Amino acid sequence: MKLLLDTHIWIWSDVEAHKLSSEVTRELANPENEIYLSAISVWEAILLLEKKRVQLNEDFREWFKKSKLELGLIELPLSWEIAHEIRYTILGYRDPGDRFLVATAKVYDLTLVTADERLMQTPGLKVLANR
Repeated sequence: MKLLLDTHIWIWSDVEAHKLSSEVTRELANPENEIYLSAISVWEAILLLEKKRVQLNEDFREWFKKSKLELGLIELPLSWEIAHEIRYTILGYRDPGDRFLVATAKVYDLTLVTADERLMQTPGLKVLANR
């Protein structure tokens, strides 16, 4: 399976692993799965750090490198295809990060791993729900 981590799932995987369901934990550990991270999640994580809504025990750069290695993350940059898909990504609420994540999942045919109930209801989006 090709998984795209929602920002909170990525952060929880290290900082609050107890919040991950057994199914999500199993799929993240499955070596047959490919695990992707959008550049938008890096931006969202930095915003959360700046707002002090997330605390890390080390420098963000070091934490990111460690997280990338531990999860085997494949980085997905923003691209023209993703930006174009955003035009057709209407969520019914205003969250630019979520729009980028949904567009990224659709462009690359990925399954979004999320605990966000609103995203789970997005038509045409493959989801691995963290419940």
